[in-house]
Amino acid sequence: MPGKDIDRVRVRSAWATVKESPVITAIVVAPFVLALGVVWWLLGGFAAFVLLVILGAVVVVGGKLLR
Repeated sequence: MPGKDIDRVRVRSAWATVKESPVITAIVVAPFVLALGVVWWLLGGFAAFVLLVILGAVVVVGGKLLR
């Protein structure tokens, strides 16, 4: 099942980008961290955890739907 495997070239290139330019990674991750912090502040830790799980599911399902 070659379609089910993670593309090693993409993983390596993404990891190389993170290692070479952590600023780009910080800029990409900042909105999610900010949203998680606001939810944590307003509703508490459990709601922030639920939001994190939902966002993770959306990323996984969205990634599979785009292929």
